Formats: sequence, C-alpha cells, structure tokens
Amino acid sequence: MNDSHLTHIPAPEGVAPGAGYTHVVMGTGRLVALSGQVALDADGKVVGAGDPAAQARQVFDNVRRCLAAAGATFDDVVKLTYYVTDIAHLPAVRAARDEHIAPERLPASTAVQVAALFRPELLMEVEAFALLPEGR
Repeated sequence: MNDSHLTHIPAPEGVAPGAGYTHVVMGTGRLVALSGQVALDADGKVVGAGDPAAQARQVFDNVRRCLAAAGATFDDVVKLTYYVTDIAHLPAVRAARDEHIAPERLPASTAVQVAALFRPELLMEVEAFALLPEGR
C-alpha cells in the first residue's frame, strides 16, 4: 500500500506472505522511536494483572499516547516488536493492535517470547517505530 510517505510491501517475490504483518515498510521523513510500552497506567499501576487482553489494550493505548506526543498516529507506524511472556498471548496483542491499525497498513513486526519482563505481573511489552512525513 502507498500513501504520501510510506510504502507497504506485504510479501516480496519469493517470500511467504506474513500472517498479520507486512514484510517491508519503506518511507521518508522523521523517525520516531518509542521505548517498549507495558500495561501500566499513568500512576504506574499494572492494568489487567493476569488478563492478556486487558494488558494488550492498555499497552496499545500507551503506544497511542506516545505516538501522539510526537505528532504521530498508528498510520505512521512502520515497525512493531512484541515481547510476550507466553506466545499464547499473541492473539490478544494482535486483537488490540487491530483496533488501531487497518489490515492494509500493518507494519513490519517481530514477536519474541521472553522469560520475564521487569515486573512479574506484566505479560507483554510493545516497542514501536514510526516515520513522520517531512513538515509534520
């Protein structure tokens, strides 16, 4: 998919189609790098302890807030990295992502299962990179 500053290439020739992600996103503009976001509210309290869906919604709400602070939206996201303590949480992560990102604009993505995050109640962390068009 093309828009003013990003080109999505879902599956280059000879590469199997991604299941829920785009293999290549290219663009020009200003890079926005977000630190990994977890399911903490504004007071630093865990949201949805033991509930992957609730945590995923909070994580993506935090990503949205961070993007907005940089003048970006989910339409500008070019790469997501998911860190989950159990790969079984990935459907909840993708469902929360899909509330914010249209299927034709899926970013390049990587999912990694990790032994633990910095607090034992946290089930996932999402890191994002976005690309803003020049002048925005």
